[in-house]
Amino acid sequence: MKNGHRHIAARLAAILLGTAAVSGAAFAQGTLLYLELQGVAGYSTAGDAVQTYSQTPEDVMQKPSLGFDLVQRFSGRTRDIGVLAVQARLAYTQDLGHPLQLQVYNASFRLKAGFADLWAGHDRPALGLDAELDSHALLLPGPAMRGFGFDRDWGVGLRRDFAWGNAAASLTAGSGMPLYLHGNYLAAVRFSRGVLARDNWSLGLSLAGGRVLDTMGYEIMSRDPVGFAAAAADATYLWRNVENRVEVLAGRRAGSGLLLVFWRAGVNLLEEGRLKLEVQPAVARAGGRWKNYLGGGVSYRVTADLAARTLVQYDLAAKDVRFVVQLYFYKRI
Repeated sequence: MKNGHRHIAARLAAILLGTAAVSGAAFAQGTLLYLELQGVAGYSTAGDAVQTYSQTPEDVMQKPSLGFDLVQRFSGRTRDIGVLAVQARLAYTQDLGHPLQLQVYNASFRLKAGFADLWAGHDRPALGLDAELDSHALLLPGPAMRGFGFDRDWGVGLRRDFAWGNAAASLTAGSGMPLYLHGNYLAAVRFSRGVLARDNWSLGLSLAGGRVLDTMGYEIMSRDPVGFAAAAADATYLWRNVENRVEVLAGRRAGSGLLLVFWRAGVNLLEEGRLKLEVQPAVARAGGRWKNYLGGGVSYRVTADLAARTLVQYDLAAKDVRFVVQLYFYKRI
């Protein structure tokens, strides 16, 4: 990440943390602070080398890192007011020309306005499975990590829960992890039917459009925004100890067709689902090229705070097989 944008991200995180400290005197508050530590190592048959990242050097997730996760709740005498979330880490970066990188993952304030929850900062755009799926600690890459949307983006949004599901909308920068402003933006809406915690299923429909930047992690590939328009349908179904998540996205980017067919299936074993086996096939078309991926992983919760994960991934177009292992420590302090 360039120095100017690193300073912007650090300054924004400092402002959010300062807001929490100043506001704490005015409201009854609850604070959750977690330590996050992860070790990652992988091997690529195409590169024939050991690598300290799960996908590519530019991708933010996953790399050896040390960080924190802060959740600060603000409450008045009669109701909840909002939640501040700041999650940042210092990561070791191999093959990027600089050894360390500050990564600001979550940095948003969510206001409970009554008619809806309003957020501002760095949060999830209202597009596809990534609007609901928290992938920050997982090795298996979601749709956004394949270039179909953004896992996090700078901007504003709202969400309202109903008895039948929820509705969400967002207006963000369309630059992803860094904040770049070159006439770029991304508007998105998503409607979801079914409450997963109650019904064990949900169906989502998303529409998104704007002019977005070509970025990978904190690296900007081009400062010229390109047209983006997409529609996505997603579904999640939980049955006993089996999980299924599917997304189909179609649209256009920079005048070229986009298509993604994504499926993640998993089974939870042992007490409290401590052992998880997953498989994830995906077919994608972008920039006039087809790509086919097949991934699988095993996750084991060693303790309440420590998880061990493995990933095996086959990229048919690149004829590359990746093997990745991860130790992930996440503990309240």
